[in-house]
Amino acid sequence: MLQQRRGHEFTRILAFGAARGENVVPNDDLVGPIDSSDEWIRQRTGIITRKRAGKDVEAVDLAEAAAREAIEKAGIEPSQIGVVLVSTVTHTVATPSMASLLAERIGATPAAAYDISAACAGYAYGIAQADSFIKSGLADHVLVVGAEKLSDVVDPTDRSISFLLGDGAGAAVIGPSDFPGIAPTIWGSDGSKWDAIGMTATYNEWEAGAPRPTMRQAGQTVFRWAVWEMVKVARQALETAGVRPEDLAAFVPHQANIRIIDEFAKQLGLPETVTIARDITTTGNTSAASIPLATHRLLEEHPDLSGGLALQIGFGAGLVFGAQVVVLP
Repeated sequence: MLQQRRGHEFTRILAFGAARGENVVPNDDLVGPIDSSDEWIRQRTGIITRKRAGKDVEAVDLAEAAAREAIEKAGIEPSQIGVVLVSTVTHTVATPSMASLLAERIGATPAAAYDISAACAGYAYGIAQADSFIKSGLADHVLVVGAEKLSDVVDPTDRSISFLLGDGAGAAVIGPSDFPGIAPTIWGSDGSKWDAIGMTATYNEWEAGAPRPTMRQAGQTVFRWAVWEMVKVARQALETAGVRPEDLAAFVPHQANIRIIDEFAKQLGLPETVTIARDITTTGNTSAASIPLATHRLLEEHPDLSGGLALQIGFGAGLVFGAQVVVLP
């Protein structure tokens, strides 16, 4: 009979790390090419400024900074990391993975390492996998990173998405726990809306003469899907965790749009005692990085949230989604 491994009964997030682009970009810097205004962007998205990195900075550089902070705060050595997961859509090459490069940079080799392509839901996907790896005995500690340099894939004249996007990386170290720190994940996809968010052209079309591929979205389609369908997923995540809205200390949705965030909170019936992440106002939409970045900021501004329950939900291109309730470190 084949021998089997057994892991730890429970897991939790041990620490977060964060890195944002060094440049603060106000709305007024972007409104010209899209014939818009600071007021319009604020009303439609809640964004006042966004963080973007310089041309000499790559997404992996942001990932490294965030990862180093998370590992230090977790109180472990990089060599204790058994798996490195990076969710990104802005790695500079299709292969090899950003995760393997990151593992080498931080001294986590020979950790297993691979990238996740789940856009804005990628961090939640990574948490789900990290939880399973530790419980199954594949690893004792897992590094989950969302890292994006979305300014590299922006068309400044695109009114659907150009003004939303920022650059940053958020990292979390997941490890064994004496108590349940990560509830079961609710995740899935809806490929019928595959075209709702994505690139303007394929690589083959680009080689044939199409303009360089950049990000674009069908804004109304995404908004309706997020507001009506993702609220159902959030409710299911709460139910699966055995948690009521009033039990939450924080709500950390993907930072897509302030109107989506506020509508989420309204439909979930979140009481005023729940702190809601609104990092989008000064960071912008950073796709896979948005949830860990927003959580990192919440814990910096509200250290009393430590030990409380947070509902996190990511949703985006694919369309894909993932949600779980976690205990904040």
